[in-house]
Amino acid sequence: MKFDDIPDRYVNPYTDFGFKLLFGTPMNKELLIGFLNSLLGLDSEIRDVTYLNAEQLGAFEGDRKAVFDVYCENDRGEKFIVEMQKAS
Repeated sequence: MKFDDIPDRYVNPYTDFGFKLLFGTPMNKELLIGFLNSLLGLDSEIRDVTYLNAEQLGAFEGDRKAVFDVYCENDRGEKFIVEMQKAS
């Protein structure tokens, strides 16, 4: 099979679908934890994450926002929510 004939496809991580496709599978859980630890630079490292279903859609197309709440637990046993948004 020649791969030169296959068009490139990209996943937009700013969408609910794309973010959960990249980071929301058990196989990629460690990838998300590493990403959050690198991005946030907390005193205590995140050890576990769980997704919360918190997507809210606006009444009009222009009002729509993607919200991803990630329930985190660090190595001290503290629990907190990381909220990721893409909005104008």
